[in-house]
Amino acid sequence: MTLRPFPDAEKFELKEKFVERYSKITDWETFKKYTLSFLRKSIRANTLKIKADDLRKRLEKNWILTPVPWCPEGFFIEHKGGRRDVGNTIEHALGYYYVQEAASMIPPLALEPKPGELVLDMAASPGSKTSQIAQLMKNEGLVVANDVKGQRLAALGINLQRVGAHNTIITLMQGQQFKRTSLKFDKVLLDAPCTGTGTIRKSPKTIQMWNPGMVNRISRLQKKLIESAWHVLKPGGVLVYSTCSLEPQENEEVVSHILETEKDAKTEPIHLNLKNGGAILEFEGKKYHKGVENCLRLWPQDNDTEGFFIAKIRKIKNSEE
Repeated sequence: MTLRPFPDAEKFELKEKFVERYSKITDWETFKKYTLSFLRKSIRANTLKIKADDLRKRLEKNWILTPVPWCPEGFFIEHKGGRRDVGNTIEHALGYYYVQEAASMIPPLALEPKPGELVLDMAASPGSKTSQIAQLMKNEGLVVANDVKGQRLAALGINLQRVGAHNTIITLMQGQQFKRTSLKFDKVLLDAPCTGTGTIRKSPKTIQMWNPGMVNRISRLQKKLIESAWHVLKPGGVLVYSTCSLEPQENEEVVSHILETEKDAKTEPIHLNLKNGGAILEFEGKKYHKGVENCLRLWPQDNDTEGFFIAKIRKIKNSEE
């Protein structure tokens, strides 16, 4: 599938500071080309209800499905007649698939939740990753799906019900408050609130909202959230931290923060069939912890997806130190 640039992409107004910043950390012209082009549609087969091959057979009469290389249940999808309403099908209504961006499928795969485990999804709405976690767990064990705003829980609940994710409970609280509890989880996913600079392809207004002050404010929140996530993780457990931002302060800096403050934190490489743009080890005079080298930084041009960042961090046991 060839790139489809936004209408009048060359006339799209980009803030000078944004151009200056991203010119320092990536190939600006290539980044701009992909960022100002429409995002490919993608879906994830919900194996709680249907096998991926069976879903493909049901859809291929009207849709062209191309496997997502890093996710066995994922497909890039394009309608033979040009339709774009991927969610307007019987199969979607029945919960046979979830409309999910291909890069968004990576954090649950990195988390590797197993049947019978206790898992926390700290910022869960609208439920794409929560439902994928439940799917990987085969509906066995328990997923605590949390979010901070009550109105966001409606979409989360509806989506989990539609896909048949029965091993989930929904909670409403600030992620920072988990640090005050005595709960302990085998796995924690923190898909953190962020500036979303990796999502410009599907939400162009993001680039108009961007400003360095907002980046710094959100980075401070993310550090509090990852501290809380670390507190409720069992020894030997895994925390996956992810954002759909491309800002070093929201990604490598946050991971570096937890690696520097928690001596039992150790990043692990994520082995998936995709191109990794490579972590940023230093930004604006600040050098990050060497452990960030294991993180995935996905530029839109790397795999023709959203921009995304994923880190896998294990809480090592005393015997492993």
